[in-house]
Amino acid sequence: MSGPSFSGGGPLGDLLRDLARLLTAQGPVNWEVARQLAVWTATGGESEANPEPLARMKTEELLRVAEMYVAQGTGLPTSRRGWLGLRCVTRAEWAGAMLSLLHDPLAELATSVQATMGTGAPEEHPAVPGPMGDLLGNLPQVLGPLMLGVQAGTMVGNLASRALGQYDVPLPGPPDDELLAVPGTVGSFAAEWDLPVDDVRMYVCLRDATYHTVLSRPHVSQLFRQHLRAYARAFDMDLGSLEGRLAAIDPMDPMAFQQSLGDPDALLGELRSDEQRRLMVPFRAFLAALVGYADHMVDTVGRRLVGSYSLVSEAVRRRRLEDGPGQRALGKLLGVEVDQQVVDAGHGFVAGVLERAGTEGLSRLWESEATLPTPAEVDAPGLWLARIDLPA
Repeated sequence: MSGPSFSGGGPLGDLLRDLARLLTAQGPVNWEVARQLAVWTATGGESEANPEPLARMKTEELLRVAEMYVAQGTGLPTSRRGWLGLRCVTRAEWAGAMLSLLHDPLAELATSVQATMGTGAPEEHPAVPGPMGDLLGNLPQVLGPLMLGVQAGTMVGNLASRALGQYDVPLPGPPDDELLAVPGTVGSFAAEWDLPVDDVRMYVCLRDATYHTVLSRPHVSQLFRQHLRAYARAFDMDLGSLEGRLAAIDPMDPMAFQQSLGDPDALLGELRSDEQRRLMVPFRAFLAALVGYADHMVDTVGRRLVGSYSLVSEAVRRRRLEDGPGQRALGKLLGVEVDQQVVDAGHGFVAGVLERAGTEGLSRLWESEATLPTPAEVDAPGLWLARIDLPA
């Protein structure tokens, strides 16, 4: 696709040519926009120091201990290759790694959005009025990659600005079993809450080793990725609202692009499609079981290994439930929401299983796709135990 043509020279002509080149990037997602915005949002535009070697070595030592205890507690392999790796990163590096992990679902989402925007007769999609009309003459081909680049970058950047490790939010893990840790954020979080930094490091290692143990199970990983693909395909764009929003954007104000295109509620609509609502019912049950199980395992092991465990766990869980822009965008774009209702349902399910069948019963949870609980079974653990032939 050829981009807009801007004749003439001078600073304005150069600016418009650069902007046109940015807006007409090829592919379903403008990954350059996504990368730049992710880094800028994660860091606030400030440079970051590399992780300190001492913090890296200490975190590696603690991960070895955490991995051993998690393997004993779950009775499951903690990784695909036999051991967990660790990469200590800055917030910007975390953002880049997460964009790579989310490449496929974000591309699927972009393809779905472009398909919706490209349907219908030309007269149904009039040219965008105002100054944006010169830059976005071909709305379906230009807007989709730009919009998803901005939204993906803003979402990942917001998540990266707060991430302590790999699994601050439950997402598919790295296929190479190398977990990310953000020592700088761990240190600042420990200082903010007046917590021993090694206790926070151990908690994060236990949490991430537990989540990775479950999410690296082949049938669990497959289920998660199937949900991301199906949810992305089910978007239904409101073109009228979208075009009205674009008309108000000032192309000479770079912040206007991020503010207007980076808001998933404003551009993808306030409500999910009927198909997305249907998909969320079983997936929320899965998330509840995952969060409830992980919290139980971390509680069980953490009380033995972390001196200030009750204080650390309370601080981390409060942080998890803060309704930040990254979490809201994650729910809107990819259908992954861990809210208080999901957490409470998961804790209730695990407590009910333990009360009726003990740890032996709970160990059946991740055997196969057939042993994952349905929404009704999350609310009534006895139904789950009966279905998998355990006495309730």
